[in-house]
Formats: sequence, C-alpha cells, structure tokens
Amino acid sequence: MSKKRRITIVTGFLGSGKTTLLTRLLKDPFLKNAAVLVNEFGKVGLDHHLLRKIDEKTLLIGGGCLCCTVREDLVNSLRELLNKDHRGEIEPLERVIIETSGLADPAPILFTVLTDTVLQHHFTIDQVIVTVDAVNGQLHLDRQPESMKQAAVADKIIITKTDIASPEEVQQLVARLHALNPSAEIIQSVLGDVDCTELFVPNEKAKSGHLIHYDESPPGNHAPNTRSISLTFDQPLDWNAFGLWLSMLLHARGQDVLRVKGMVDVGEEGPVILNGVQHIIHPPEHLDKWPNDDKRSHVVFIMRSINPEEILRSLHAFQHVLGSRASIRETIEVLQ
Repeated sequence: MSKKRRITIVTGFLGSGKTTLLTRLLKDPFLKNAAVLVNEFGKVGLDHHLLRKIDEKTLLIGGGCLCCTVREDLVNSLRELLNKDHRGEIEPLERVIIETSGLADPAPILFTVLTDTVLQHHFTIDQVIVTVDAVNGQLHLDRQPESMKQAAVADKIIITKTDIASPEEVQQLVARLHALNPSAEIIQSVLGDVDCTELFVPNEKAKSGHLIHYDESPPGNHAPNTRSISLTFDQPLDWNAFGLWLSMLLHARGQDVLRVKGMVDVGEEGPVILNGVQHIIHPPEHLDKWPNDDKRSHVVFIMRSINPEEILRSLHAFQHVLGSRASIRETIEVLQ
C-alpha cells in the first residue's frame, strides 16, 4: 500500500487566528502538496477566499459545523481529493489540512476519519493544532466549553496575538494551558509567524518521556470539574488486559475523558504510543526502541467530572491481569 496521506486539523475558538495562521503557512513551499478543507459555521463561507493559493485543492464545507452536521460532507470531500489524486488531476497529495469552525469539537472529526472504511486506508491523523488568543484566551477557557475541549485535545497549541498582550498575560495563559494539557507543545506567534517545517513535524514529547513534566496551575476558580492525572507503571503491562480496561472505561465514561495519551511498556524492545480523544483511540504505534533511559509506562488522562481516585481504583482492580500497579506521579485539578 502507498504511504498514507497525513491529515492535520487546525482549530481554535472564534477570532483566535486560525485563518491568519493558515494563510501564512500556505505561502511556504513545504506545503506545496497540501490540500485545504475549510469549514465555517453558517450559510455563507468567506475564509476559503483567503486560501486561493492552492485553488482546485481548496474545498469549502459549509452549512454547519464539522463536528455535528456535515461529517458526510467531510467524507465526500476527502474522497473527492483522493479520487483526483489517483487520476492525476492534482499534484501528488501528501497532506490535507482541515480548518474547522471556531465552534467545532475536534473529536467527531477524528472519529469520522478513523472509522470510515475508505478513508482509514488512505489517510492518517497527523496532529491537532489549536490556536488560542493571548488577549481573550483566558476568558474563552472560562466561559466557552468548546475552547476548553479544543485545548485539551491539542497536540500543539499556538498562542496568537502575543504582540498585543502583556508578558504577564502570556505567561499566565501558558501556565494554564500546560496544566490543562501536559503533553501539548506550546508555541507563541505573532500574525501567524511560525516555522512551517517545525510546526508540521509531529509532536515528539510523548515519545521522549516528557508527558509528566508541566507547570503547576495558576490560582483561580475556573473549570473545577476538569482534571489531569499522570500515571506511572514500574513494570511492563499486559497490553491486551490494559486495552480491555481502557475500552471499558471509554465505553462507560468516554464523553468525560477529553484526552488520553501515553507511552506504554508492553515487554517488547520498544514502547507502544497511546493516543485517544474521548471514546476514540488512534491505532497504537509500536516504536522499535525507547527514546531515552526511562522505560516505565507513563499515561496521562485529561478528564471532566471524573475523580482521579476512581481511575486508580479501577486500575488496581485489574492489576492482577495488568501485571503492574499504577502510581500517581502528579495529580492536579486543572485551573483550580
């Protein structure tokens, strides 16, 4: 089978700079073989007029939000690009960038690609990039559930408009985002000025053992029901047993598990990379070797309305088949 085409999802709350970022990036030769799908909330789409650089490979998905009403259109658009690629009507397609509306939940988009019988054989989810406004980001995280969920599922977070925010505001926002999503890489940007090559290299933090290193959350009284828990297993895990336990958890509480990410020792030469959003688990990636000397399993959960102790009790009930007992390296209530 030929190499799968990568899909990158670019999302972020309304006015956070998604289109500015993407317009800047599309000028870079690195994305010469990329196509763009633009989704807008509402009947009239405008953003696609800003992305004329790639013309026939820019498709507008309108009439609603990707996360709820137009997933069939998403499938049709991706299949249309695939057919054009196969017929040689466009340059060989290497990447598709999906720019969502500011009100989108990325999880159903991931589910659509990962479960469609055709798309799953030709596309792979590369990463989720989220833009957060340095000026209004705190307010959006406080008041807009969509903004909180977008940040929680991000692989990379671009903090925009840092030129018109104070250094203290930016620092507080960075600390809050670190607390909300420990494994996300955070990049600061002005007017979409981001190194394209660096941005589209997949986030390696999960593969380099840094999942459990993050800043303490700043004071406040925001999102008290959203929590992050980091688990460490000192002994190899039985992969089948762990998969069964995780499947049961996501079946019962998938809507409340915003993100699960980790590196798991299953007794082989290299670890298994775990990556999931709500009830959706990406196909596990088996690495040939460990990226560093720490060969323990580390798993991070970002959860809503779930007590971390519930996760521990559930895991410990399975420990006789898992092969290892979990310990909490760090547990925090995000944005206490």
